[in-house]
Amino acid sequence: MSILIFIAVLSVLILVHEFGHFIVAKRMGIRVEQFSLGFGPRIFSWKKGNTEYTICAIPLGGYVKFSGDNPEEFKGQPDEYLAKSVGQRARVILYGPLLNYLLAFLCFWLIFFVGFPNLTCRVGGLVENLGAAKAGVEVGDKIIAIDGQDIKIWQDLQRIIQDKPEGEVVRLLISRDNQQLQVPVRVEQEKMDTIWGGEKSVGLIGIKPAGEFVTVRYGLIKSFLMGGSRLLELTWFTLKSLAWMALRKISFRQSVTGPLGIFYITKQAADLGFIPLIQVVAIISMSLAIFNLLPLPVLDGGHLLFLLIEKIRGRRLSSRSERVITHIGFSIILLLIAFVFYNDLLKYGLLDKISNWWIK
Repeated sequence: MSILIFIAVLSVLILVHEFGHFIVAKRMGIRVEQFSLGFGPRIFSWKKGNTEYTICAIPLGGYVKFSGDNPEEFKGQPDEYLAKSVGQRARVILYGPLLNYLLAFLCFWLIFFVGFPNLTCRVGGLVENLGAAKAGVEVGDKIIAIDGQDIKIWQDLQRIIQDKPEGEVVRLLISRDNQQLQVPVRVEQEKMDTIWGGEKSVGLIGIKPAGEFVTVRYGLIKSFLMGGSRLLELTWFTLKSLAWMALRKISFRQSVTGPLGIFYITKQAADLGFIPLIQVVAIISMSLAIFNLLPLPVLDGGHLLFLLIEKIRGRRLSSRSERVITHIGFSIILLLIAFVFYNDLLKYGLLDKISNWWIK
């Protein structure tokens, strides 16, 4: 079942991506010769109009073949890819990642609208000699507001407290035995390591969650806004991570995940339920959109880079130059795939299992 869910998730992501290229090309009047989902041996195919639709055995990619997208095949017909302007071709390329990004947004919107489990603000434990314990907060208390600001989930409580400076006193509104109490609590600060390799001071009051969960739902408009906010937040985090990896401030090995890693993450999310799985789909779809826009030949970002060069020069690069650059880019991608695959084997302990199986 896990394999089927993994294949279904990948197929949806790839289908959405390639459909972005496909639908815009159709609207531009470009003849699409082939729409393929997957690689390798064909499972089956059918033809409708000028387009052959194909499903292949290896669900790790896909492609859309446009008429006249190769200079050697270009005949100058108006329905060919190279007959279109640079701007039109750029739109065709851009809409693949754009639809992946849109899918991520729709998934986040759905998550906030349908509801998702979150830790409540019930106190499950206290740290001695810190603010909450000194102020008389007890295990079992439920914090319902901080400084007059209502809170429902532990994440909101953390966000408010961690931004507080050392020594500030916050007023907790606590529910205890069907009574509400106002408790002033002094905030302490502690240095914590960040994924960027540095340290950050965060506020804390010395409480631990009770492990109680509640499903939080929002209205249609509120979910729309929160979905967009979450997507922008994760996009900034991803771009920042890429920049820090390029500057070697954080480990590339620890930060990247390939198909094996995606399989394990998808399996764990599917075991937890529908909403966690949708969240994984959203994150992978967003990551796929960003990764595809990197300016590497073979990727959509590489094609956009070629189009930018063509726009600046007023003419395309020579076929030989494009081939050389593409071959270099393809080699880089293959090395990256090999590294990520090997890294997944190490990260998830599969290398030892394979070695043991081989010895036996």
